[in-house]
Amino acid sequence: MDTRSDLYAELASAGPYAVRPGHALITMVEPHPGHEYAYNRWYEDDHYYAGAMAMPWMFAGRRWVATRDLQLLRYPETSAVAQPVTTGCYLSTYWITEGRYDDHMRWTVAINQRLNRDARVHRERTHVFTAFQDHEATVYRDGAAGPRDIHALDHPYQGLVLEVVDADSAEERAELLHRLTVRDLPRRLAGSPAAMVTVFRPTPLPLERMSYVKQVEGVDTRLTLLWFLEADPRACWAEHFADLGTGAGRVELVAPFVPTVPGTDTYVDRLR
Repeated sequence: MDTRSDLYAELASAGPYAVRPGHALITMVEPHPGHEYAYNRWYEDDHYYAGAMAMPWMFAGRRWVATRDLQLLRYPETSAVAQPVTTGCYLSTYWITEGRYDDHMRWTVAINQRLNRDARVHRERTHVFTAFQDHEATVYRDGAAGPRDIHALDHPYQGLVLEVVDADSAEERAELLHRLTVRDLPRRLAGSPAAMVTVFRPTPLPLERMSYVKQVEGVDTRLTLLWFLEADPRACWAEHFADLGTGAGRVELVAPFVPTVPGTDTYVDRLR
């Protein structure tokens, strides 16, 4: 079989390769009832690697889970992202090297088509919120101290809060981003259990995407925030996250998660 190995040296010798999370894949998925264990084993044993980490320029990843008690903390109840708002108990987050989005997308489309042909895709699941995203900003609680955003998916954070915010227009989103990074997020982070917040904006999925993944909404108006927590979200929810809001834009989802335990079925029996 000809794998044209010489091309790998050619591809690696040119183009951006700085260590920066210029892009991300953020995907929240709901396994269908009765298929929770099968879905988790497929993702843990196969898809996390063959469908993500083995790909060029995807340099970090982590899976997160929302047990039923965490699902019940979500808001708003009339979320435009998830209906009902408790839908989507697994979240996967991946960093992609800045400037390598197009290269990565060509690979990921091809490999997912191959995995589909080879029956290595778990069908009993629904993509609730799946989008590739461009990095806009990272705001740190402690300034130059502590892990950077490049470490966020490897550092042993105890929780993550996914926040999705919509503006009414692209212009208003730009204003919202400025307000968040300059004023609102630094204020929220001060004295909180969150060490950093990464801010992304979604990009359209390619036309060749898998049919079970819906096209991204809010490309011109949406921001996605990931809050990385040094404490279990249940222990700090009431004080720090129960009223999370931007003061501008519409908060469409605030959802807490804890990290999965790689290679195990920990938490699968607590999803319903």
